[in-house]
Amino acid sequence: MTIVDIAPKITVGIDTHRDTHVAAVLDHQGRLLATESFPTTSAGHRQLERWANSLGTIDIVGVEGTGAWGAGIARHLTGHGYRVVEVDRPNRQTRRKHGKSDTVDAEAAARSVQAGTATGTPKAGTGSIEAIRVLRVARTSAVKARTQAMNQLHSLVSTAPEALRDELRRLSRTDLVERCARFRRLRDLPDPTQATKMALRAIARRYQHLDAEITELDAVLEDLVTDTAPGLIARYGVGPDTAGQLLVTAGDNPDRLHSEAAFAHLCGVAPIPASSGRTDRHRLHRGGDRAANAALYRIAICRLRWDPATRAYAQRRTAQGLTKLEIIRCIKRYIAREIYTELRTLTT
Repeated sequence: MTIVDIAPKITVGIDTHRDTHVAAVLDHQGRLLATESFPTTSAGHRQLERWANSLGTIDIVGVEGTGAWGAGIARHLTGHGYRVVEVDRPNRQTRRKHGKSDTVDAEAAARSVQAGTATGTPKAGTGSIEAIRVLRVARTSAVKARTQAMNQLHSLVSTAPEALRDELRRLSRTDLVERCARFRRLRDLPDPTQATKMALRAIARRYQHLDAEITELDAVLEDLVTDTAPGLIARYGVGPDTAGQLLVTAGDNPDRLHSEAAFAHLCGVAPIPASSGRTDRHRLHRGGDRAANAALYRIAICRLRWDPATRAYAQRRTAQGLTKLEIIRCIKRYIAREIYTELRTLTT
């Protein structure tokens, strides 16, 4: 008889950073075989793959931060047919016992995969939903900057010299921006009135620029979201903004969510038992993606105000003794089920 050597299966854990990734390899019995550091470049990703394959046959890879520094290596490995699992950072108790270093974190990532505590599939990040995500990042930052600019305008008006303050304090937001944007650029800056006018002019024009940027992004996002998930947009109370957020939460591969209950947990709308003695109740879930939770909340409030079926449901549950918060929690859970059904159609 001839004994054929078969390459052992290995588990790879990767601790990700901006400039380097640290990888640790465990054999099928959990023994640490090796650790190594690689640059976060395309060549570095290939080097990591070749290095791991030299130690055995890659069974599964656990990657920390697949939505941040680990996005590139996760896409590389997934594209080459490896099973990639998203790993949460080690808990504080583990770090107190074993210390903190890149190699320790990489080994902990591999062990969490072998123990079955890390099972999440990372987002693919290769389709139209990833395009929606990056555009929403730009829009969110523009909205925050526009709000900040308006707050600064009001603050400067409230502290402006008396004559200028009386001129501007009664104006509406739109009129205030237009009026301040028309101020002339003057050179007598030691005068507080002229300096204040110049500051108001700069902030008002910044506000106008941001407003135009947001309008442009809204138009692009509306078309992109509608083309990506027309069935989702057709749902009652779901608009381009809420639909875009829910798509981003699910990712380009919503099939990674194995059930509608998993999607509900991801959005933080799964009911949490809070019973004791003769009291049988559930409470709100404070975990999950808070942006997705907020999107479901806006949909629920819209339906409570305008949808007859939802209003009738709320009246029936109120008669049963539920509070308004508990009713909204129930409605958000039902909406999550609807959204999950639509998301599943994107992969069929």
